[in-house]
Amino acid sequence: MINLYTLHIESLSIHRVGNKSRNENIFLSAEPFTMTDEITPLLKEFFFKPFRDKEENYFQFTNEVDVEFNQLYNIAAAIFEDPDSIHENSKKITSHLFEQSQHPHIKSGEVYVTYLSDVVLDNEKVDAIGIFKSEIKHDFLQFEEQGSNLEMILQQGINLNKLDKGCLILNVKKEEGYKILSIDSNRYDTKYWLEHFLGVDVFEDENFMTKKYLKFCQDFAKEVVLPAEDKKEEVMFMNRAVNHFAKNDTFEETNFLNEVIENPDLIPEFKHYKVERGPKYSIEDVSNFPIANKAVSQARKSIKNVIELDTNIQIKMDFINPESAEKFVEKGWDEEKQMYYYLVYFNKEQKS
Repeated sequence: MINLYTLHIESLSIHRVGNKSRNENIFLSAEPFTMTDEITPLLKEFFFKPFRDKEENYFQFTNEVDVEFNQLYNIAAAIFEDPDSIHENSKKITSHLFEQSQHPHIKSGEVYVTYLSDVVLDNEKVDAIGIFKSEIKHDFLQFEEQGSNLEMILQQGINLNKLDKGCLILNVKKEEGYKILSIDSNRYDTKYWLEHFLGVDVFEDENFMTKKYLKFCQDFAKEVVLPAEDKKEEVMFMNRAVNHFAKNDTFEETNFLNEVIENPDLIPEFKHYKVERGPKYSIEDVSNFPIANKAVSQARKSIKNVIELDTNIQIKMDFINPESAEKFVEKGWDEEKQMYYYLVYFNKEQKS
């Protein structure tokens, strides 16, 4: 888990990059920007709020041959080795971005390169490099007294409430290609930022594996458990799956199957589904991994625990106390009405 509230911006370099295909230029500042007490808190909110609001999905530098052939990886390694070199290296970063700005859709904009200290990652302080880009310009009005009149002046600038693109390169896991967070508010040119400029792939840590395996289970429940059993069992399967993840620090697939799948006939179905669909979730060869508690909590919020009936009635199952559904909810068939029914036992109605 990352905490960005405690960080310090040690340096800031600002450049401008145009679209190379439109013959726009690149502008590289000769010196770093001098921070002030007035602008520092505004920039911290502008740069880092999008990362605080976004789910932590980490990337890592990669290359088809070896990560050391990734240009940005080498620049980042040089900066971490000598933080005082960041301004000169920020020019290399901006030039690299300029070389990738070939597509007509790519917008020109300002590039901000920062060196950061005291970023808290998993309760440890680490240094980081921040690279940000602002693209979209907004109209705003300025007012100026001219003699006895107040004149209105139309100007353009960036909106400090919306960062267009950004990444944080954390000084951890260097051998794997560092851990990287990225945001991109403009989805039309994602390849340009992630693939062409950064050259990253998903960092397959415990957070990634936990989310992917639970998503795999959710699809198995929908596509296999529901047709084989019923909606109640689909909900209960995911209930048991999430609770298994919540109470364990390490995932072990054999224990998971024995505890979560009550119908033994579904165990070979699960294994077959994993062979067939596993590559889609990057779990085809995975049978054990550390469990990320935060990912479990996030998954619990997204999993539906409601049985929706065609008679406009909903039955909400409790994920915290799954034994209640097992003990007090029964499904049956009414011959006279030719309809299914759920029988729910209770002692008294709860007052809301």
